[in-house]
Amino acid sequence: MSGRVDVHVEEAGDRGPLLLCLHGIGSSSAAFAPQVAELSSYVRVVAWDAPGYAKSPDPEEPLTLDDFADTAAALIRERASNAHVLGVSWGGVIALRLAARHPELVASLIVADSSPGSGTDEAKAKGMRARAGELAELGARAFAEARGPRLLSPGAPDHLVRRVVRTMAESVRLPGYAYAAESMATADLRAELPSIIAPTLVLCGDQDVVTGIEASQAIAGAIHRTAYVIVKDAGHLANQEQPGHFNAWVLSHLRITASIPE
Repeated sequence: MSGRVDVHVEEAGDRGPLLLCLHGIGSSSAAFAPQVAELSSYVRVVAWDAPGYAKSPDPEEPLTLDDFADTAAALIRERASNAHVLGVSWGGVIALRLAARHPELVASLIVADSSPGSGTDEAKAKGMRARAGELAELGARAFAEARGPRLLSPGAPDHLVRRVVRTMAESVRLPGYAYAAESMATADLRAELPSIIAPTLVLCGDQDVVTGIEASQAIAGAIHRTAYVIVKDAGHLANQEQPGHFNAWVLSHLRITASIPE
């Protein structure tokens, strides 16, 4: 990456520490609407549209996982000395790389329904790389209709399924999605997870069939300062499917790591 990457962000809240929210590979800042609505009463919430997603401009050149992490680091530096970083799925992988690469900027981590990367398994990496071709062939709407429902539990209400599909259809496009998929396909964070010093909360929906509970357990087991939580009645998007429970755990974590008052 030769220079600064511009991104669109949604911001809310005017007090407390900074909470940076990094969305999954098929989403945007809109995925954090339940967190922005509640958590902005306690912290300053910044949710990005990753480079090449939603309202963010397309990158001028391909981006690696380090580039995504460095872009997140720049957002923190522009606003505070450090931040608590919430990452969902691909956003969790970026958050983990950010914490390993820029430890001074990460006060704590919240990693939800994530993994050490798709590069841990050849088949997963191949499947991740194939997604860009599927998006190109199907178009964003059909791509979202095919993939979106799988991100939620079978019991998710219809209105949430529609919202997830709509968010994906309005957020993903090439080339940004292809760069994101390649960053996941090459990611294998297993060796660097033990070096992360930030206190970390790892959450996973009990019905997540995308990354799954074992992947979240691998993260929690490798980082020295972790708490691990299973979110009941939730699929891969636990923060959207069970926002009340999810936000309560995030607030509990922030009260411990950032001394946020009751």
